[in-house]
Amino acid sequence: MRIYRAKDYKDLSRKAANIISAQVIMKPNCVLGLATGTSPIGTYQQLIDWYKKGDLDFREVHTVNLDEYVGLPGSNEHSYRYFMNENLFNHVNIDIANTNVPNGLAVDMQAECRRYNELIHSLGGIDLQLLGIGRNGHIGFNEPEEAFEKGTHIVDLTESTIEANARLFDNEAEVPRHAITMGIRSIMQAKRVLLIASGLAKADAIAKSLFGPVTPKVQASILQIHNNLTVVADEEALSKCNLPEEGCIVC
Repeated sequence: MRIYRAKDYKDLSRKAANIISAQVIMKPNCVLGLATGTSPIGTYQQLIDWYKKGDLDFREVHTVNLDEYVGLPGSNEHSYRYFMNENLFNHVNIDIANTNVPNGLAVDMQAECRRYNELIHSLGGIDLQLLGIGRNGHIGFNEPEEAFEKGTHIVDLTESTIEANARLFDNEAEVPRHAITMGIRSIMQAKRVLLIASGLAKADAIAKSLFGPVTPKVQASILQIHNNLTVVADEEALSKCNLPEEGCIVC
């Protein structure tokens, strides 16, 4: 794995956007796996800035998002489809038909899980998967479990995840209790994985995920065995890792 130490969130966002933009430039019809939450907002803003300057072209790009809340329509401001439209898709020249987010309103959720797996396969897999990380080490909504779930599946969100996401809602009672998420197999089959983390609240999760035992109790720990993992994290997020203070660290 390669670990890039960023000075702060702005530096992290620019470094992550550099990696994604290079992917788009090298392969204009690439498949990007995208994440939501507060961590990637700065990265998306940087990509939008470069697009507006004429440095990036998203016309041939396809995207697949990691997850969606069960029970929220895409028009709901708390849905991840809405988040992606507002924070990236509506501001660049991507074909909205080429953007994919799980359907949180599907009548048959198991059929939706199968459809999403087949969609990723039909696109030829993911060229670059962007990930944030939860305080408990979850990636996507793959919560701590007894095993690694392979395919897209429905999850019961943990109390720590609900609490962490409550800041985005009017109150904790409004946070959905279930989500549909891409499974570990699809994430691990991505040709390249980019993990980003910012702040002291993520320090424990980063240390356990990158340098602890590989265990489904810390879902992100499986990334240790990915053959092309890049981590971009700021000083605070890396504060519990015993790493050199500068430069790119190759582990």
